[in-house]
Amino acid sequence: MEKSKIFIGGECFGIHINRPLDISLPLSGDEDNPRAWYLGTPNIEPVRAENWVGKVSRGARVNFNRIEFSPHAHGTHTESYGHISREFYSVSRCLDRFFFKAKLISITPEAKEKDQVISRRSVKQKINPDEAEALIIRTLPNDRQKPAKNYDHSNWPYLETEAATYIRKCGIKHLLIDLPSIDREKGDVTAHRAFWDYPDNPRKKASITEFIFVPDELEDGDYLLNLQVAHFINDAAPSRPILYRIEENFSQSSPIQ
Repeated sequence: MEKSKIFIGGECFGIHINRPLDISLPLSGDEDNPRAWYLGTPNIEPVRAENWVGKVSRGARVNFNRIEFSPHAHGTHTESYGHISREFYSVSRCLDRFFFKAKLISITPEAKEKDQVISRRSVKQKINPDEAEALIIRTLPNDRQKPAKNYDHSNWPYLETEAATYIRKCGIKHLLIDLPSIDREKGDVTAHRAFWDYPDNPRKKASITEFIFVPDELEDGDYLLNLQVAHFINDAAPSRPILYRIEENFSQSSPIQ
Protein backbone atom coordinates (compact mmCIF):
# COMPACT_ATOMS: atom_id res chain seq x y z
CA MET A 1 0.00 0.00 0.00
CA GLU A 2 1.23 3.45 -0.86
CA LYS A 3 2.10 5.90 1.84
CA SER A 4 -0.63 8.34 2.82
CA LYS A 5 0.36 11.99 2.95
CA ILE A 6 -0.53 14.02 6.04
CA PHE A 7 -0.03 17.79 6.05
CA ILE A 8 0.75 19.37 9.43
CA GLY A 9 1.98 22.92 9.95
CA GLY A 10 3.49 23.34 6.51
CA GLU A 11 5.14 19.90 6.49
CA CYS A 12 4.03 16.84 4.58
CA PHE A 13 4.61 13.40 6.13
CA GLY A 14 4.27 9.96 4.63
CA ILE A 15 2.71 7.27 6.84
CA HIS A 16 1.10 3.87 6.36
CA ILE A 17 -2.37 4.34 7.80
CA ASN A 18 -2.86 0.58 7.95
CA ARG A 19 -0.01 0.27 10.49
CA PRO A 20 -1.34 2.01 13.63
CA LEU A 21 0.56 1.75 16.92
CA ASP A 22 -1.93 1.88 19.76
CA ILE A 23 -0.48 3.23 23.02
CA SER A 24 -3.77 3.34 24.95
CA LEU A 25 -4.96 1.00 27.67
CA PRO A 26 -8.41 -0.60 27.34
CA LEU A 27 -11.12 -0.31 29.99
CA SER A 28 -12.27 -3.58 31.54
CA GLY A 29 -14.46 -4.33 34.51
CA ASP A 30 -12.06 -6.63 36.33
CA GLU A 31 -8.82 -6.76 38.29
CA ASP A 32 -6.77 -6.58 35.11
CA ASN A 33 -7.78 -2.95 34.64
CA PRO A 34 -5.08 -0.44 35.67
CA ARG A 35 -6.19 1.87 38.44
CA ALA A 36 -5.18 4.64 40.82
CA TRP A 37 -6.66 7.11 43.29
CA TYR A 38 -8.13 4.39 45.53
CA LEU A 39 -11.33 3.80 43.54
CA GLY A 40 -11.13 0.07 42.94
CA THR A 41 -11.94 -1.44 39.56
CA PRO A 42 -14.46 -0.12 37.02
CA ASN A 43 -17.88 -1.72 37.04
CA ILE A 44 -19.42 -3.04 33.81
CA GLU A 45 -22.69 -4.88 34.29
CA PRO A 46 -26.00 -5.40 32.48
CA VAL A 47 -28.76 -2.86 33.00
CA ARG A 48 -31.62 -4.31 35.06
CA ALA A 49 -35.23 -3.13 34.93
CA GLU A 50 -37.91 -5.10 36.81
CA ASN A 51 -37.59 -8.64 35.35
CA TRP A 52 -35.41 -7.62 32.39
CA VAL A 53 -31.62 -8.05 32.29
CA GLY A 54 -29.66 -6.53 29.41
CA LYS A 55 -27.77 -9.68 28.50
CA VAL A 56 -28.46 -11.96 25.55
CA SER A 57 -27.45 -15.04 27.54
CA ARG A 58 -30.18 -14.07 30.05
CA GLY A 59 -32.89 -13.85 27.40
CA ALA A 60 -32.56 -10.24 26.21
CA ARG A 61 -32.37 -9.40 22.51
CA VAL A 62 -29.25 -7.26 23.04
CA ASN A 63 -26.37 -6.81 25.43
CA PHE A 64 -26.98 -3.49 27.22
CA ASN A 65 -24.42 -2.56 29.88
CA ARG A 66 -24.01 0.17 32.42
CA ILE A 67 -20.42 1.32 32.97
CA GLU A 68 -19.16 3.07 36.08
CA PHE A 69 -15.62 4.42 36.08
CA SER A 70 -13.47 7.53 36.51
CA PRO A 71 -11.44 8.74 33.51
CA HIS A 72 -8.63 9.86 35.83
CA ALA A 73 -8.42 6.60 37.75
CA HIS A 74 -9.14 3.83 35.27
CA GLY A 75 -6.97 4.03 32.19
CA THR A 76 -5.84 6.18 29.32
CA HIS A 77 -7.43 9.61 29.49
CA THR A 78 -6.85 13.11 28.15
CA GLU A 79 -7.49 16.21 30.22
CA SER A 80 -7.72 19.95 29.66
CA TYR A 81 -6.61 22.75 31.97
CA GLY A 82 -10.17 22.52 33.34
CA HIS A 83 -8.84 19.65 35.45
CA ILE A 84 -7.21 22.19 37.79
CA SER A 85 -9.16 25.41 37.13
CA ARG A 86 -11.87 27.02 39.22
CA GLU A 87 -13.80 27.74 36.04
CA PHE A 88 -15.26 24.85 34.02
CA TYR A 89 -13.47 24.03 30.78
CA SER A 90 -14.29 20.82 28.94
CA VAL A 91 -11.68 18.64 27.29
CA SER A 92 -14.06 18.53 24.31
CA ARG A 93 -13.07 22.17 23.62
CA CYS A 94 -9.34 21.50 23.90
CA LEU A 95 -8.68 19.89 20.53
CA ASP A 96 -9.66 21.42 17.21
CA ARG A 97 -7.53 18.93 15.23
CA PHE A 98 -6.29 15.46 16.01
CA PHE A 99 -3.00 14.80 14.17
CA PHE A 100 0.27 16.11 15.59
CA LYS A 101 3.98 15.69 15.00
CA ALA A 102 5.18 13.85 18.10
CA LYS A 103 8.41 12.74 19.69
CA LEU A 104 8.73 9.63 21.84
CA ILE A 105 11.41 9.69 24.54
CA SER A 106 12.36 7.20 27.24
CA ILE A 107 13.53 8.41 30.65
CA THR A 108 14.73 6.66 33.78
CA PRO A 109 13.47 8.68 36.77
CA GLU A 110 16.09 9.87 39.23
CA ALA A 111 16.10 9.31 42.97
CA LYS A 112 15.26 12.40 45.01
CA GLU A 113 14.96 11.78 48.74
CA LYS A 114 12.11 9.21 48.95
CA ASP A 115 10.80 9.96 45.47
CA GLN A 116 11.60 9.16 41.85
CA VAL A 117 11.48 12.23 39.61
CA ILE A 118 11.70 13.17 35.94
CA SER A 119 14.02 16.14 36.00
CA ARG A 120 14.44 19.10 33.68
CA ARG A 121 17.96 17.93 32.94
CA SER A 122 16.81 14.49 31.80
CA VAL A 123 14.08 15.94 29.59
CA LYS A 124 16.41 18.56 28.11
CA GLN A 125 18.79 15.79 27.03
CA LYS A 126 16.00 14.25 24.97
CA ILE A 127 14.14 17.13 23.30
CA ASN A 128 14.90 20.62 22.03
CA PRO A 129 12.57 23.58 21.48
CA ASP A 130 10.23 23.44 18.48
CA GLU A 131 10.96 19.80 17.64
CA ALA A 132 7.37 18.62 17.98
CA GLU A 133 3.88 19.55 19.09
CA ALA A 134 3.41 16.42 21.21
CA LEU A 135 5.78 14.72 23.62
CA ILE A 136 5.38 11.11 24.71
CA ILE A 137 7.30 10.03 27.81
CA ARG A 138 7.96 6.34 28.45
CA THR A 139 9.38 5.74 31.92
CA LEU A 140 12.04 3.08 32.50
CA PRO A 141 12.16 0.33 33.42
CA ASN A 142 9.15 -0.36 31.19
CA ASP A 143 7.47 -2.85 33.51
CA ARG A 144 5.17 -5.24 31.62
CA GLN A 145 2.82 -5.08 34.60
CA LYS A 146 1.97 -1.43 33.86
CA PRO A 147 -1.19 -2.21 31.83
CA ALA A 148 -2.78 -3.99 34.80
CA LYS A 149 -1.06 -2.28 37.73
CA ASN A 150 -2.76 -0.98 40.86
CA TYR A 151 -0.93 2.28 41.59
CA ASP A 152 -2.61 2.97 44.93
CA HIS A 153 -0.04 4.04 47.56
CA SER A 154 2.82 3.35 45.12
CA ASN A 155 4.37 6.85 45.14
CA TRP A 156 4.89 6.69 41.38
CA PRO A 157 7.54 8.83 39.64
CA TYR A 158 6.48 12.34 38.72
CA LEU A 159 7.51 15.31 36.62
CA GLU A 160 9.40 18.07 38.41
CA THR A 161 7.89 21.52 38.04
CA GLU A 162 10.98 22.77 36.21
CA ALA A 163 10.71 19.89 33.74
CA ALA A 164 7.06 20.70 33.02
CA THR A 165 7.98 24.35 32.49
CA TYR A 166 10.77 23.38 30.08
CA ILE A 167 8.38 21.15 28.12
CA ARG A 168 5.94 24.05 27.80
CA LYS A 169 8.70 26.39 26.64
CA CYS A 170 9.73 23.83 24.02
CA GLY A 171 6.37 24.44 22.39
CA ILE A 172 4.82 21.11 23.40
CA LYS A 173 1.03 21.40 23.32
CA HIS A 174 0.18 17.78 24.07
CA LEU A 175 2.01 15.82 26.75
CA LEU A 176 1.55 12.05 27.13
CA ILE A 177 2.97 9.85 29.89
CA ASP A 178 2.68 6.24 31.07
CA LEU A 179 1.84 7.11 34.68
CA PRO A 180 -1.48 7.88 36.41
CA SER A 181 -0.44 11.52 36.72
CA ILE A 182 2.44 13.81 35.82
CA ASP A 183 2.35 14.90 39.48
CA ARG A 184 3.14 13.15 42.75
CA GLU A 185 0.51 10.74 44.10
CA LYS A 186 0.16 12.70 47.32
CA GLY A 187 1.07 16.29 46.62
CA ASP A 188 0.23 19.46 44.75
CA VAL A 189 -0.49 19.68 41.02
CA THR A 190 2.53 21.88 40.37
CA ALA A 191 3.55 20.11 37.14
CA HIS A 192 0.02 20.45 35.77
CA ARG A 193 0.04 24.14 36.60
CA ALA A 194 3.46 24.67 35.03
CA PHE A 195 2.57 22.85 31.82
CA TRP A 196 -0.73 24.70 31.39
CA ASP A 197 0.77 28.00 32.66
CA TYR A 198 -2.15 28.27 35.03
CA PRO A 199 -3.46 30.61 36.33
CA ASP A 200 -1.28 33.28 34.66
CA ASN A 201 -1.90 32.43 31.02
CA PRO A 202 -3.94 29.22 30.67
CA ARG A 203 -3.13 27.25 27.55
CA LYS A 204 -6.64 26.28 26.54
CA LYS A 205 -5.53 24.22 23.53
CA ALA A 206 -2.95 22.18 25.42
CA SER A 207 -3.68 18.73 26.83
CA ILE A 208 -2.22 16.10 29.12
CA THR A 209 -2.77 12.40 28.46
CA GLU A 210 -1.95 9.97 31.26
CA PHE A 211 -2.01 6.20 31.78
CA ILE A 212 -0.69 5.24 28.34
CA PHE A 213 1.57 2.25 27.66
CA VAL A 214 4.37 2.28 25.08
CA PRO A 215 5.67 -1.20 24.20
CA ASP A 216 9.42 -1.75 24.07
CA GLU A 217 9.17 -2.47 20.34
CA LEU A 218 8.56 1.23 19.64
CA GLU A 219 11.86 3.02 19.31
CA ASP A 220 12.40 6.56 20.56
CA GLY A 221 12.05 9.14 17.84
CA ASP A 222 9.59 10.96 15.60
CA TYR A 223 6.02 9.83 14.97
CA LEU A 224 2.67 11.19 13.95
CA LEU A 225 0.15 11.14 16.77
CA ASN A 226 -3.58 10.72 16.22
CA LEU A 227 -5.11 11.74 19.54
CA GLN A 228 -8.62 10.31 19.69
CA VAL A 229 -10.66 11.62 22.65
CA ALA A 230 -14.19 10.58 23.61
CA HIS A 231 -16.58 13.53 23.33
CA PHE A 232 -17.35 13.99 27.03
CA ILE A 233 -18.40 17.36 28.45
CA ASN A 234 -15.98 17.00 31.33
CA ASP A 235 -12.49 18.11 32.32
CA ALA A 236 -11.19 14.71 31.14
CA ALA A 237 -12.32 11.86 28.93
CA PRO A 238 -11.14 8.41 27.93
CA SER A 239 -8.81 8.58 24.95
CA ARG A 240 -7.00 6.44 22.43
CA PRO A 241 -3.67 7.87 21.24
CA ILE A 242 -2.46 6.17 18.08
CA LEU A 243 1.07 6.56 16.69
CA TYR A 244 2.25 6.18 13.11
CA ARG A 245 5.86 5.82 12.10
CA ILE A 246 6.98 8.63 9.81
CA GLU A 247 8.13 6.83 6.70
CA GLU A 248 9.09 9.96 4.82
CA ASN A 249 9.09 13.74 5.21
CA PHE A 250 8.11 14.96 1.75
CA SER A 251 8.82 18.55 2.83
CA GLN A 252 12.48 17.63 3.21
CA SER A 253 12.46 15.09 0.36
CA SER A 254 14.33 12.61 2.54
CA PRO A 255 13.42 9.81 4.96
CA ILE A 256 13.30 10.56 8.69
CA GLN A 257 15.51 8.19 10.58
